[in-house]
Amino acid sequence: MSEPETSGINPGQPRPVRLRDALLRARIEAADRTGVVVDLRDAEVARLEILNDALDPLFAQVPDKIDLFDRGISQGDTPRLWIDVVAHVMMGRDKRQYRFVQDTRFGRIVLAESHDTSVIVEAVTDYVARRMIEREHAMVVPSEPKPEVAEPPRRSRVWPFVLGFILGAAALFGVALLAELRSW
Repeated sequence: MSEPETSGINPGQPRPVRLRDALLRARIEAADRTGVVVDLRDAEVARLEILNDALDPLFAQVPDKIDLFDRGISQGDTPRLWIDVVAHVMMGRDKRQYRFVQDTRFGRIVLAESHDTSVIVEAVTDYVARRMIEREHAMVVPSEPKPEVAEPPRRSRVWPFVLGFILGAAALFGVALLAELRSW
C-alpha cells in the first residue's frame, strides 16, 4: 500500500482513518467477492438444471408405484441435484465438471465424473436400473419352506440283536435249570 494520506492542513501529520470509511470499503470488497461467489453458484445451478432436464425422459419411464427416487436441486452452499436419498450430482472443483456420487456407510464414492452431460445421464440411468432391481429383490417375499418331515431317527440294528441274544440265552438257561430241578 502507499503511504498514509495527509490532509492539506498539517502536511506532516497522517490523516486520521475513520471507521465509517473503513467499513464502507470492507462492505464494497465483500460485495465484490460475494457477487463472484453468487455468479459461480448461479452457474452451477444452471448446469444442474440442464442435467435435470436431460434426465426428464429417464424419470418419465419410472413407474409411479416406485417411490425410490426424489429428484430435485438443493440450493445450499454447494448446489446438488439429488437423485435419491443417497446419490446426487454436484459440480466438480472447476465448476464445469459433473460429479455423480453416492454416500455409503464407508464414505462417499464417485460413480461418474465428466464434463459431458450425456455421460452423466448414462451413469444415472445405470444407477436407477440397479436400484429398481434391488427393490424388486427386496420386495419378493420368499415362499415359506415346506416343513420337512423328519425321518424317525435310525436306530442301530446291533443293539436289538445283542439284547435278543442275551434274553434268548437267559431263557434257555432258565428252561435248562427248570428241567434239572424237576428231574431231581
